[in-house]
Amino acid sequence: MISYDDFQKVDIRVGVVTRAEAFPEARKPAIKLWVDFGSDIGEKRSSAQLTRHYTPEALIGRHVMAVVNFPPRQIGKVLSEVLVLGVPDEDGEVVLLTPDQKVPAGGRMF
Repeated sequence: MISYDDFQKVDIRVGVVTRAEAFPEARKPAIKLWVDFGSDIGEKRSSAQLTRHYTPEALIGRHVMAVVNFPPRQIGKVLSEVLVLGVPDEDGEVVLLTPDQKVPAGGRMF
């Protein structure tokens, strides 16, 4: 088990997808995302395997939850700066975690 202090080290924030593009160079089908986390954090990039349930166009303006304090990770030609969070459906395909009401970009999960 982890302590609450350990959990607090993971910085999970809400962001708004400002741009999304197909990522055909990825090993598994993926979408490149640009997510705005408000003025304190700004816009960050990510790559996510979301192609089963989402199109790039449908992601624009969507609120998503992401870990913003992991080190950047190179995924093909994309430097992923945040980890967008989701859970698998019954087929193992990613479904995004999102707030159920509008909240300001950059809000921290606690």
